[in-house]
Amino acid sequence: MSGYGPPTRFNEEAATFTVRGSDTPDLDAGVAAIRNVVRTLPLKAGVYRMQDAKGDVLYVGKARALKSRVTNYTQVANLSTRLKRMVAQTRSMTIVTTNNEAEALLLEAQLIKRYRPPYNVLLRDDKSFPFILLNSEHEFPRIQKHRGARRTKGDYYGPFASAGSVNTTLNALQKLFLLRSCTDGFFKTRDRPCLLYQIKRCSAPCVGRIDEAGYRDLVGDARRFLSGKATDVQAKLGAQMQAAAEAMDFELAAVLRDRLKALTFIQGSQFINAEGMGDADIFALASHEGVMGIQAFFIRGGQNWGHRSFFPAHTAEVAEDEVLVQFMTQFYEEVPPPRAILVDRTLGEGALLEQALSDAAGYKVAVSVPQRGTRRRLMEQAERNAREALERRLAESTTQAKLNRELAELFDLPEPPDRIEVYDNSHIQGTNAVGAMVVAGPEGFRKGQYRKWNIKEAQTDSDVGMMREVFRRRFARQLEESPDRDDGTWPDLVLIDGGRPQLDAARATLEDLGIEDVCLVGVAKGPHHGREGREVFHLMGGGERMLPVNSPLLFYIQRLRDEVHRFVIGAHREKRAKAIGASPLDEVPGIGPSRKKALLMHFGTARAVRDASLADLQKAPGISAGVAQQVYDFYHAK
Repeated sequence: MSGYGPPTRFNEEAATFTVRGSDTPDLDAGVAAIRNVVRTLPLKAGVYRMQDAKGDVLYVGKARALKSRVTNYTQVANLSTRLKRMVAQTRSMTIVTTNNEAEALLLEAQLIKRYRPPYNVLLRDDKSFPFILLNSEHEFPRIQKHRGARRTKGDYYGPFASAGSVNTTLNALQKLFLLRSCTDGFFKTRDRPCLLYQIKRCSAPCVGRIDEAGYRDLVGDARRFLSGKATDVQAKLGAQMQAAAEAMDFELAAVLRDRLKALTFIQGSQFINAEGMGDADIFALASHEGVMGIQAFFIRGGQNWGHRSFFPAHTAEVAEDEVLVQFMTQFYEEVPPPRAILVDRTLGEGALLEQALSDAAGYKVAVSVPQRGTRRRLMEQAERNAREALERRLAESTTQAKLNRELAELFDLPEPPDRIEVYDNSHIQGTNAVGAMVVAGPEGFRKGQYRKWNIKEAQTDSDVGMMREVFRRRFARQLEESPDRDDGTWPDLVLIDGGRPQLDAARATLEDLGIEDVCLVGVAKGPHHGREGREVFHLMGGGERMLPVNSPLLFYIQRLRDEVHRFVIGAHREKRAKAIGASPLDEVPGIGPSRKKALLMHFGTARAVRDASLADLQKAPGISAGVAQQVYDFYHAK
């Protein structure tokens, strides 16, 4: 074991052991590195990270007793092929001790999400889930869709499976409860009702069409409905409608009738009958030839708030119940768990998962396998949906594999591409120029690897110059940070939105960097500017190719090009919007928001500030002689 040093640091809270060895995979070297760590490991709960020679995290694991768990990796004969590969790459380990195994499970999920190691089960779709927020920071609470951190005070209802399901529910809730959806700034400036009031989707509290007590009553109804007490709300509306009809107030009765219709619509759109379920999440797993799919149903207050299919990555050679536990711990990193979680199988670490989720949530969370009644019927439906979703996924994967093979044949690639990069740029007459890259693989678009660049050096009226700058910045950084061609970050195929000039510029830029083995293809519009799908593919050797208008491969390439269009145009619009809101005064050093506001309030426009004399600047409220001199010098320096 020569060449492996002693542990560098150890303490009860966080212990780090680093052992370095050869950069190349070597099973004996990996085992030696792990054994050197094992010597000083405690019999305590904690989390360990296995790292390669570059320090990149290969795997994150948790253990009730670290010494016993990590020792298992030195018993090579008992390891699967997957774990042998991992051990062979291991050159260092980082250890963090915890108070108990439940804490270790939660920390493991956090670290997996942060590092996304290649040997861990990963939740592919880590996009935050949408919620409905009933804001309580205003005397007239606003109802809105919410994603991300829950910093705003109010009641959060969710998660919903998709933005579409939230939007549908919000539209119906607006008809049902007439709560405002406008921003506080918009609310303050109104002097007459907006369109939502005219189409009976808001009660117009902004202009006093409803008083605070009446609005508070609507908010209370909304809270009861979203908490699962729809029957109470329905009975209340029905009684009010009947009373209005008896009082010959047919206009009010018609309004209440429309609100009841909205309530019926929401109830009818919930095709899963979950009445009496309260709050629960339902998970069912299907597996075929090493590919696993998980179907999730979200039930809140006895109402179905949607369902979603997930396909975790890196599940080969991992037990199904372990995949489900790993998936759920990562899933509930962002989403608060309900009190009841239903699964389709007994989990080996079910009790540990219950304890960890309960500790994190601050209330009792129960994980169970339903055996009878409504819960069992819902589980059977989830199982059926999981199998069908997996079948669709496998069919799509087969089709995608065929497309990748045809793509390799079309562009003379040695094998089907694993990483495809697509480039485009966007600007308006050279202003706010942005370049962008999207990435696709056999599993679809890899949105976490998209990149955009603000054009800094190229003439912004030259598409060729902008493409040259984007390629230089992209691949110069690639050479600096990860020159290894086998690490998965180098493209197998590069598609460029443009014709021969853009292709030649990209090729020349790569040649200047010493890169000559990346396949580049220019995707240009055909003779009718793409109206007939007659794209022309410009090859590096000077040739051109076209595909039949009904070719599935052509449709796939068009989808790749359309995705980079969408991404780069969105980046350009965002930059343009920021530029519109910018002021020339932003460029003056030492001028913050308050001084900028004081100058604009005094002079009216930024141009008037620029043209003002030093004496006039000194007269502006809140502007000292020194600041006035600074502003004057900025605009009048020779």
